[in-house]
Amino acid sequence: MNRFTMGLIEASIGDIELVGGKNASLGEMLQKLTPLGVKIPDGSILTSFAYFQFIKDNNLDQKIRDIIEHSDIDNLQMLSSSGDQIRQLIQNGKFSAEMEAEILTAYQKLMGPYGDYSIGVAVRSSATAEDLPDASFAGQQDTYLNIRGEERLLTAIKNCFASLFTNRAISYRESFQFGHFNVGLSVCIQKMVRSDIGVSGVAFSIDTESGFKDAVIINGSYGLGELIVQGAINPDEFIVYKPLLKNGFPSIIEKKLGKKQEKMIYGAGETAVTVIETPAEDSSRFCLTNDQILQLSNWVMIIEDYYTKLRGKWCPMDIEWAVDGASGQLYIVQARPETIHSLKEINYITEYRITDVNRHQNILLKGIAVGDKIAFGRVHNLQGLEKHHIHEINFLPGDIMVTEMTDPDWEPIMKKASAIITNKGGRTCHAAIVARELGVPAIVGCDHATKMLKTGKEITVSCAEGEAGIVYKGRVSFTKIEHDLSDLPEINTPVMMNIGSPDIAFQYASYPAKGVGLAREEFIINNYIKIHPMALLKHQTLNDEALTAHITSTIAGYTDEETYFIEKLSYGVAKIAAAYYPNKVIVRFSDFKTNEYYNMPGGKYFEPGEENPMIGWRGASRYYSEAYKEAFGMECKAIKKVREIMGFDNVVVMIPFCRTVNELLQVYEVMNQYGLKRGENGLEVYLMAEIPSNVILAEQFALHIDGFSIGSNDLTQLVLGLDRDSSLVAGLYNERNDAVKMMISNLIKSAKKMNVKVGICGQGPSDYPDFAQFLVGEGIDSISVTPDSFMKTVHAIKEVEDKLNSVLLSYH
Repeated sequence: MNRFTMGLIEASIGDIELVGGKNASLGEMLQKLTPLGVKIPDGSILTSFAYFQFIKDNNLDQKIRDIIEHSDIDNLQMLSSSGDQIRQLIQNGKFSAEMEAEILTAYQKLMGPYGDYSIGVAVRSSATAEDLPDASFAGQQDTYLNIRGEERLLTAIKNCFASLFTNRAISYRESFQFGHFNVGLSVCIQKMVRSDIGVSGVAFSIDTESGFKDAVIINGSYGLGELIVQGAINPDEFIVYKPLLKNGFPSIIEKKLGKKQEKMIYGAGETAVTVIETPAEDSSRFCLTNDQILQLSNWVMIIEDYYTKLRGKWCPMDIEWAVDGASGQLYIVQARPETIHSLKEINYITEYRITDVNRHQNILLKGIAVGDKIAFGRVHNLQGLEKHHIHEINFLPGDIMVTEMTDPDWEPIMKKASAIITNKGGRTCHAAIVARELGVPAIVGCDHATKMLKTGKEITVSCAEGEAGIVYKGRVSFTKIEHDLSDLPEINTPVMMNIGSPDIAFQYASYPAKGVGLAREEFIINNYIKIHPMALLKHQTLNDEALTAHITSTIAGYTDEETYFIEKLSYGVAKIAAAYYPNKVIVRFSDFKTNEYYNMPGGKYFEPGEENPMIGWRGASRYYSEAYKEAFGMECKAIKKVREIMGFDNVVVMIPFCRTVNELLQVYEVMNQYGLKRGENGLEVYLMAEIPSNVILAEQFALHIDGFSIGSNDLTQLVLGLDRDSSLVAGLYNERNDAVKMMISNLIKSAKKMNVKVGICGQGPSDYPDFAQFLVGEGIDSISVTPDSFMKTVHAIKEVEDKLNSVLLSYH
């Protein structure tokens, strides 16, 4: 089609060769998704035919071919020189009179309805090879924001044409043996959304690290969105669970407050855009309301569903969005298929596991993990290096790249790196995107990496321990394990997971576990909330200015201390529940001991000294105590929110260290006071069977609960009468001791008699496959193990089930 321009709404997904992937997608959405409520700013398109005609009119084809042919693209200095020459040729080119007139007519038509010819437009590149099945060219070409006036528009268009020959784009096409003139460039001239006085960001319809397909991941900040893409700031992050949102629940399962250090706004005079410091009041609050988060997530799902139907297979999406600060209206400004996890083989899992038990002594710094791999190498610190000097540095293959942030000009270096570390950025920044494409681990948003990591220093970069990426001093030993899920045998005994941290929940969601047998609230309180619960509620009465200042800073973004606790705890629980929904997720109420709570900020005011905290004021005895009941009430409110407001009715609660039946009933009274009632809205309550009295009185306890979960760690020490933390008697600790096994066997028999479920969540089955086999032989209903033991436990259970079946068959 020999057209220089066309309306954005005229384009569709079948026009990629003419308008490029970005424009084809925007046009398709304007046509098909606007009726569904999704808003996309209108615009006009300069076609790829116009680009090729521009190249022809200026006799650039052969000149560009000659420059590339006489260059060694693997030589960074020659690549830089060649790229500069080509871009200069294009930028110096002239539009034909016919093409220029058509461009300006389309521009005037776009501006006409708004009545203001000085209004800004976004000028976006749209390459004809952006989203190929085996390569992603997206993001390699330039976008220019707040372009005003005809002369600046024409210059911006030529700059877009020239960006088809950035150093990165040339190198990328060469590495894929993709002809430089097999790619055309179209340009979108689109009315600006006034996010300079609003909010903007990126959203994915998939978890970008684990590939978990049921989550929407949103990164956002104030101002124009370029700083998020560049990785120049640490944005807010929000996660929404798709299946329950589709069912009408406000299923926001994560809100992380970013620093949002700077924001990009419109410039003055000749300057199109400028970067300013974000006001403190904006940095300390979330950039989106809950309603906006849910509206955006609904649109993301609509877009994903549409493209999935269009392509005939699941198609997760990478989306850019903006909120107009003048109107408050949300817009989608770009959408493209995600090209990393959607192409992976789901039956194969590669697990990286650190084996150095003393590694925590060598932690240097932490940031946001990108990917799930581990790498070792020497630091090459690029702080202060100007981009035009990149070709001069001696960056060796396998070096670990450490820098403030990255942009496309850094990519020839990034291709050599074994890992990438940046001070700034979030999970959707440039460094993160390229690291995923290259398959190397990256840690972004580290704040002080360039100060702490000197060139030549040997470090280990770990992205295999959850959402936090960790940098260790020196070489830390680790193993790489390949799992083929199709090789796992079918078994009758449900195997569940013990999930300590919400950060790893999505990582293991693809394992065929039958739910979570143990999720510990104290881990969430310690790592998410980070303040003693009673100190949150009472700090203003303690006359401790430093503590109050710390708490005020920590709860930034939340209306008050109680809301902070309830929401943070509910997010942690919900994230685990989402990973395994609709399977049961058994959440144990907090089981801190006095010495553990004492060490939390504010803990010294509320925790007594005890000679033996292991058998002291812990578990159930806290919940009805006047000294702690308010804090337990917040736990109840959080669980109620997770189940009844967010919709995670798969959450089961468990009461730990409950010594007597009367104590259990006292806990129920407190739960009822805070609106959490067993049996109401299907709530089940399990008892942690970890005290000999739980076994001896199992039939009495069973009258008031829905299930037992055996805590073999504490049960072992209380049956054998030893302190597992004491090195003097540690050698006697053995969960496979006959006395312990007899107690477990008796509990299983009592549970069966009373028709209540009984499982196990202690360490024993994780460490000893023969112990798991013993449990199966006793008829246990479920076994919950740590993720690293899941595979071997399934195989061990299969072995004993086959033996039991063969015995049964022999009787017949």
